[in-house]
Amino acid sequence: MEHVPEKITSLQNPRIKQLVKLRDRRARDEAGVFLVEGYREIRRALEKEVAMSELYFSPEWFMGENEGALLESARKAGARLIELNKDAFAKVAYRERPDGLLAVAPQWKLALEDLKLPVDPFLLVVEAIEKPGNLGTILRSADAAGCNAVIVCDPVTDLFNPNVVRASTGVIFSVPCLISSSIEVHAWLKRRGIRTVATTPGAKALYTDSDLRGPLAVVMGSEQYGLSDFWLREADLPVRIPMAGQADSLNVAMATIITLFEAVRQRGQRPGLS
Repeated sequence: MEHVPEKITSLQNPRIKQLVKLRDRRARDEAGVFLVEGYREIRRALEKEVAMSELYFSPEWFMGENEGALLESARKAGARLIELNKDAFAKVAYRERPDGLLAVAPQWKLALEDLKLPVDPFLLVVEAIEKPGNLGTILRSADAAGCNAVIVCDPVTDLFNPNVVRASTGVIFSVPCLISSSIEVHAWLKRRGIRTVATTPGAKALYTDSDLRGPLAVVMGSEQYGLSDFWLREADLPVRIPMAGQADSLNVAMATIITLFEAVRQRGQRPGLS
């Protein structure tokens, strides 16, 4: 028997109202779910076998020819398919130009001890990142550099913010991500023998002149204040990125990728290849 999705046309439908509420962090945390919008993001979630409970779609917004196969993959994976008309989807979408696909996925709660790391781990630790777009871009950078995990310390923005998922282009599902406190993360890194390198304008050593090989965690601070006094005091290796112009700092996402790829160069890694 052919599967016929439920169809919603009313903007007052309870499901529509709930999807709008899930833009808010409190509603997401209470429900234990988050939103995944967009073809590429949903495809990457399916590739990593994320158990999406519902997938809302609107053919009037589709931009390509592969959406049907994606919907079928999601259905086979256990997602409930629900069709929306154009106006209903416009109300629940958070993109200016949606592509007609929006899924609901479960949040995860990964602990430090759950991480399965190689002998020579390469980690990214970010502290108090404020802007969802920056956090999403940082996740993309970590994925591109081949980091084994991203640890978000003392978060200001929510890891499951829709714009984090969007800016990450779905690689939030590819790199193990977890949330913890700076004190717990520092103690865990020490126990594991993982050195910490912290970028700060006040450091004497250049990042290119420092040894970034071996078990390593690159630690990056917030956009406005940089790293906290705790990390500046406790980091094993303070380094700086030289600045030749009038600007006194780089965007945190840019500084992150510069530092990560210097570590990649030194470690002899080739991202994308095993």
